[in-house]
Amino acid sequence: MFKYYDMIKKISIAILLVIGQQSVFASKIDTLLVHSDAMNKELPNLVITPDSYSSSKSDFPVLYLLHGAGGDCHDWLKKVPLLKEYVDTYNYIVVCPDGGKTSWYFDSPIDESMQYESYITQDVIKAVDNTYRTIDSRSGRAIAGLSMGGHGAFYLSFKHQDLFGAAGSTSGGLDIRPFPRNWDIAKRLGTYADNKDVWETNTVINLIYLLNGRGIKLIMDCGIDDFFYEANKRVHNKLLERNIPHDYIERPGKHNNAYWANSIKYQMLFFKEFFEEH
Repeated sequence: MFKYYDMIKKISIAILLVIGQQSVFASKIDTLLVHSDAMNKELPNLVITPDSYSSSKSDFPVLYLLHGAGGDCHDWLKKVPLLKEYVDTYNYIVVCPDGGKTSWYFDSPIDESMQYESYITQDVIKAVDNTYRTIDSRSGRAIAGLSMGGHGAFYLSFKHQDLFGAAGSTSGGLDIRPFPRNWDIAKRLGTYADNKDVWETNTVINLIYLLNGRGIKLIMDCGIDDFFYEANKRVHNKLLERNIPHDYIERPGKHNNAYWANSIKYQMLFFKEFFEEH
């Protein structure tokens, strides 16, 4: 009999522990539909708010997380389910826009259905700030992404320093020129052979001249076995040449989910520190 009650007690404790663990992280996931004026269509954006959002009257910083080629607004959460816990831990809002399968976050000069620079910078940010309690300034706004999204995060932040105070790239395609036949880039910019100038002015490595070293706090990382590794090193070296402060990390890893799941932990801490400084 005592063994029976002892067993029930242990089961009850175990259940309470499980419930307690589940209640620790209670971030909320919304889908915010945003109309694109430039593309004349409505697109979904995944919004993760921390548990404290519902009980607080404060305004919250926002991190925009951009997905890679072939992904959508759900991509980050699929690749990194712990993202919900990180949102609670670091206590800021995360927005995952839908950037199209292979938009590269350009405003395409040849495809009117691919105007994602305008969409993110004009429509999404405005909709998020109008819907949620956000810090509506660059001091409370950061942007990051993986692969194509890493390119997008640096591309958009370099060109729109009035909007973003910090930016991050993980495994980013930061120099698109070595890949003239990959990921539909030619469909967005035209072929490299016929549109060299367009490619040169839309690759991140050639936008570093826009930085003055005091505008944006930057972090970038890439696995040494990633096909974008050499491009990341070139960007790192060019930033060094220009005396642009940035955090640069290279570590063992490939272009895969395991790498990004590890990387985002450090990048989100980086942005947390940025938000706390401002």
